[in-house]
Parts: sequence; structure tokens; C-alpha cells
Amino acid sequence: MNILILGSGGREHALAWAVKQNPKCDRLIVAPGNAGIALLAECADIDILDGATVVTFCEENAVDFVIVGPEAPLAAGVADACRAAGILTFGPSAAAARLEASKAFTKEICDACAAPTAGYARFTEPAPARAYIKAQGAPIVVKADGLAAGKGVVVALTEAEALAAIDDMFGGSLGAAGAEVVIEDFMAGEEASFFVLTDGTTALPIGTAQDHKRVGDGDTGPNTGGMGAYSPAPVLTETIQQQAMAEIILPTIAEMARRGTPYQGVLYAGLMIEGGKARLVEYNCRFGDPETQVLMLRLGAQALDLLQACAENRLSGAQVNWADDHALTVVMAARGYPGPYEKGSVINGLDRMPEDSRHMVFHAGTAQRDGVIVANGGRVLNITARGATLEEAHHRAYAMIDLIDWPQGFCRSDIGWRALAK
Repeated sequence: MNILILGSGGREHALAWAVKQNPKCDRLIVAPGNAGIALLAECADIDILDGATVVTFCEENAVDFVIVGPEAPLAAGVADACRAAGILTFGPSAAAARLEASKAFTKEICDACAAPTAGYARFTEPAPARAYIKAQGAPIVVKADGLAAGKGVVVALTEAEALAAIDDMFGGSLGAAGAEVVIEDFMAGEEASFFVLTDGTTALPIGTAQDHKRVGDGDTGPNTGGMGAYSPAPVLTETIQQQAMAEIILPTIAEMARRGTPYQGVLYAGLMIEGGKARLVEYNCRFGDPETQVLMLRLGAQALDLLQACAENRLSGAQVNWADDHALTVVMAARGYPGPYEKGSVINGLDRMPEDSRHMVFHAGTAQRDGVIVANGGRVLNITARGATLEEAHHRAYAMIDLIDWPQGFCRSDIGWRALAK
């Protein structure tokens, strides 16, 4: 098969790495890709938000299968355009991708199918939103309705923090994403990620993970896109997974089908676990980042078979073969992230890295200039390792980090601490 993956981050590098392991893959193209992806696949500089452009590229390059990585092309209808052109595609339609593209829509779906989630209210004007916060008090959660590249959620521990978030979002800091705001009750507990493939009818769980959103050790400092992750997530026990499937995932899939917008692709449920029960925090319509890195290292070549079965409506006959192992990834970011940071610093030591089924450096924000790898984003590298235990995976990942010479980069030293402490 000739396969095209859309995207340029660590998630797409991990997907490309897993797909490349499968003998079904004859030619692999990633658009636009990055410096790490370029070491294992062809990279193509095309506009991945334009469905017509993607379709034309597929036709000119005899692409058999398109895998859409990020949420923005999905929300823009790129998967719809590819399917309309008869190209096998993994990823939900724009209508189904509203589960991520609109927080208010997700709440509407939860109401319709009685999926357990936080209480909420929707606002399109700042004054009533501010009044609601003053009436409810803190802690409270303020979410921009639209896609905001991971920056649209504020868990406000004080009323002043929540009011500032309202002013910020309605003030235009997030553009159109903040034109409507959802304010939710604060949910206590431990958060984890549950990944399920669905072809619109059948649902197949494919793994759990837990990430670290705060920039600093001990989960301190501002939220980020994710500073590391590990899989599996011990807090998501088999019993809780079954409850989440029965009360959240399957009802959502049924409701989407009932509305005439069946969901096909990966459904990534962020869950809050408390008292042995899961409630929905949010849905994402694509694989998580950096969770994909640990999932793909554990899944390997079978990932392509599973994505293809999903796209071809064959999930009822598919199964996941898990090794009894653990994976952990540590994000190396540019100093200053998630605030202002500089691009262009040289990263040395990557040529010393072991790269095999248990050790991989997935590139997130890199570029190649004058024969060297340079930082080209906020989150730059994902140092990922597998082990028989989480402790072993943790040791291997941090041993790899010791080989990297990049003074302008930093990472957390405690990825996996919740599970390791147990």
C-alpha cells in the first residue's frame, strides 16, 4: 500500500514509525512531516487543511490510504473530501469531529445519551458568564468552545482566575475558538486517557495512557500540550474501562449514528476517575500527543492493520494483541515553553541514540538546517522507551535523555510519578 499520513508532530512520527514496521506499507509519505520523520518516510510540503489539495496529491501519487493525524484537517473536512474521492481514509468526518471542535456540542451529546460528565453552562457574552462564575464560586473550569491548540481550558482554583479567563477568551486571545465559552463544574479525581477505535458501529478499545499537562515537576506550573506520558494507565482498571464503554463511549457512538453523523476513527476520551467510576472530561477526535508515542511503541506493526480495519468497517473481526509491557515518553521542550521560546538552537547527540522496538526518539518540533537538527517548536522531542515494568521504561527513557546535548532544552524529571509511587 501507498500510505499518506497528514501532520508534522510527534504523534505523526509515532504513527509513521508503527506503519513503517508493517510489510503492507510499500511507500510512506508524511505531509508536511519534520526532520525526524524525514529519516523514515518521504515528506511532502502541501496544505493539509485543503481537502482538494490533499485529494489531488493522493491521485498524483497513487495513495491507497490516508491517515489524518491532527484535529485541524478533520475539522476542515479533509477526511470528507478524501472519502468523496474514493480514497480509503482513517479519521472522522467534519460533522463527527465536532466532538472535539465544539465543547458545547460534546455536552449536548452527553445530555442526549446520559453520559456522565460535569455540570455546565454555555455563554456567548462575557457579562452572564462572569455572573455565573460569581454565583457558582471556585474551583471551576472555563473552556473555549472551539479548537485552541490545547490552550483553551483553564482549571481555575480561584474566582479571580476564572473571571480573568472569561475576559481573556471573550477578549479575542483565542480568536474564533473563544467566541463561545463553556463553564463546567470542577471534577475531582485522577485523569487518564482511553483510546477506542470505532467504524461507526463496532468499538474496539486499543489502550490507555496518562499524560502530564503541567510544565513542572510534581505537576506544577502552567498547563502545556503535554510534557510526557505512560501506558498503560493503572488508574483505568478493567472494571472502569467496562463502565466507561457502557456508559460513555457506546452511548456516544450510538447517538452520533442516530443523528446521521456516524463516527469513524479513533475516539480519545479524557476521563476523570473518582470512587471507582469514570466521568467524561472531553473527547478528542484524533490520537493524543504525547500519548500516541507510548501507544505506538507498544502496538508496533499491528497499528496499521487496526487503522485499516477501522477505515474498511471491519472492526468486528479485529483484535488488539498487547504485550505485557509498559512504555513511557518524556517531552523535551524549548526553554520558555509554554511561554515565549526561541527557535533554531542546535540539538546534538541524536546520532548516539538507540532506535529499536524498545527505544525511540520521536521528533515533534524539529527541522534540518545545514546538515544539523534544530529546534523548530515548543515541544521538540519525545524520548520514548518500553520495558517489562514502568520502572524499567522510566530508567531507559531518562538514560537516553542523558545522551542528548541541547542546553536550550528542558524536560520534567518525574514522568510517571503517580504510577511509580504506587
